Amino acid sequence: MGGGIYLIRDNDQLVEMTEQAYESEDQLQEFIETYPNLLAGDDIDRVTPRRWLLISREIAISTEEDITQEWALSHLFLDQEAIPTLVIVKGAYKAEIREQVVGQMIDYAANVGVYWPLESIIAQFEVNCREHGRDPEQVFEKFLGLDADEEQFWQKVKTNLQANKIRLVFVADNIPAELRRVVEFLNEQIDPVEVLALEIKQYVSQEGLRTLVPRVIGQTTEAQLKKLSTTRERRRWDEVSFFQEFETRWGTDEAAILRKIHEWAKNQEPITSIQWGTGDVYGGFTIIVNQPGKKSLELFSIDISGRLEIYSNKYSCQPPFNNNAKWLELRAKLSSIGLALPGNLEEFRAPSLRLSTLQDDAALQQVMETFHWIIEEVNQG
Repeated sequence: MGGGIYLIRDNDQLVEMTEQAYESEDQLQEFIETYPNLLAGDDIDRVTPRRWLLISREIAISTEEDITQEWALSHLFLDQEAIPTLVIVKGAYKAEIREQVVGQMIDYAANVGVYWPLESIIAQFEVNCREHGRDPEQVFEKFLGLDADEEQFWQKVKTNLQANKIRLVFVADNIPAELRRVVEFLNEQIDPVEVLALEIKQYVSQEGLRTLVPRVIGQTTEAQLKKLSTTRERRRWDEVSFFQEFETRWGTDEAAILRKIHEWAKNQEPITSIQWGTGDVYGGFTIIVNQPGKKSLELFSIDISGRLEIYSNKYSCQPPFNNNAKWLELRAKLSSIGLALPGNLEEFRAPSLRLSTLQDDAALQQVMETFHWIIEEVNQG
C-alpha cells in the first residue's frame, strides 16, 4: 500500500492513517450508494459542481436482439443537468479484467440510449426510493428544488440519452497507469461522452477511524476544452474577453496577477505560444513550448476558475524530464512553488495553485523563473 495521511485531533495530536484495501467490492459500492458525493462532483466541474440523483444500484441493460445478453451497472446516477452517469465499481482493475471492463462500459454507452426507455429509468428510480422508504417526489424536490419541472427534467434525460450525452465513470481504490491512459484517450476522442476514472482510497487508523479520499482521473486539458456542460454556451476566448470576464469574477488584484503571467508568456514568444480555449468552465489559455520538429510541451494552463494547472503526464514523456534524475529535479523545482508532482514518472497528477496565492511579488517571480527554467531545459533536451 501507499503512504498515509494524518488526522489532527483537538489537542493538535496527529493520528496516522494508512492506506487499506476495502473489505470487498460490495463495500465500496455501498459507500457510493449511501454517499453519492464520493463521486467528487466538485472536481468533475469546478464552477458548477455536479450533484447526484441515484436511480438505482446494480441496474441491468439488455438488448432486443439478444434478451439473454444483459449487463449490470454498479450504479446509475443523473446529475442536475439530466446527464446520465454510468458507474462501474471494481475492487481492482488487473490486467486480465481491464480489457473486459472497458469493453463492457463501451457496450453500456452504445446500448443505453437504444435499449433503455425513459419509462424504465423512471420506474427504477421510483422502486429504488420506495425500497429505501423514501417518497420519490420528495427525493426529486430535494434534488432540484420545489419549483423544478419534473416532466421537463425527465424529457431532458431522454434527449441526452438520444444524443449520447452521458458520462462513464470507472471506480476503484487504485486506478493503474494503463487504465488511466485508456480513460484519457477515450475522454479526448469521444464527444459528447465524458469518460472518467475515480480513485477512492481508504485510510484507516489503528483506532479504527476511516477516511475516504476521492480523486478524478481523465480530465486532460484537451478533453476539458472539448467537453462542455449542456447549459453553457460555447465561446472562443481571446485576450480581451478573457481578462474582462476574469476581472468580473475575481477582482482587480487577481486579474493583475493574471496579466503579469500573460505578459511574461508573451515575452517568451516565439519560443512559446498562447493557445486560447473554448467554453465557459475550462475556457482560458494554455502556454505551449514550441519545438520545431519535436513534440511541443504544454507548460501550464490558466482557466476562468482562477487556477494555474499542470499535468504530470505532459512532462513525464518530454525530454529531458523522461529521465528519472531530471524528473526528480523538476519535481523539486515545482514543489518549491506549490505544484507537487508524483515521485513516480508513471503516476498521474494534476497539481494546481490559485492565482490569489501569488499576491506577493517574490512568490510570483519565483513561479515565472521556475517555468523559464523548464523552457530552457526542454530546449536543451
